[in-house]
Amino acid sequence: MRHSAIVASTADDFAVAARATPAQLADLEVFRERLEAGNAVMNLVGPATLPDFWNRHAWDSAQLLDLAPDARTWADLGAGAGFPGLVLAILGKGRDGFHVHLVESMAKRCRFLTDVVDALDLPATVHNARAEDLPLKVDVVTARACAPLARLLGYAQPCLQRGAIGLFLKGQDLGSEMDDAARSWRFEAEVLSSRSDPRGQILRVKGLQHARH
Repeated sequence: MRHSAIVASTADDFAVAARATPAQLADLEVFRERLEAGNAVMNLVGPATLPDFWNRHAWDSAQLLDLAPDARTWADLGAGAGFPGLVLAILGKGRDGFHVHLVESMAKRCRFLTDVVDALDLPATVHNARAEDLPLKVDVVTARACAPLARLLGYAQPCLQRGAIGLFLKGQDLGSEMDDAARSWRFEAEVLSSRSDPRGQILRVKGLQHARH
């Protein structure tokens, strides 16, 4: 599915693209400031990407909501710096039943995520765990910059087998990743174009099964 890209280089641009409220923008600004501070002491995102926070990180994450508008429960695997999970939690705050599970195996990143969740009173739970060991029942499982697809599907398998759909933010190499994953997995897939970056792609996945050889 092909969408026209929208560049949201400022907070105002983001507000238009994501239909964000002033309160949501204020929460995202607090998140941005904490990300900048946290990135000075640990590797959360590439430092060169921080000036492009609104498009590269916030809008890239927020676009997922339009792909699953009725979803209330999400799992973000390898949540790291909080993309897309924290952005989804900020935009879903106040919606009945909305909740994001932030799954991260590195303790120091979990502390960062927990600090933001607590500071903004977000509808989110931080799990210091390996994704494949956490069989969450959610509507959507997502990830960004977590792992190549073949491994990512293994991480997401517990959620997908409990009825979730997968929405995975991927780059230009998605085709070769899908070919590689097909050696180990069978799944229904739809490739969607990213609205934040013409080079980006989003993979919608369901019906995951181990490949039979």
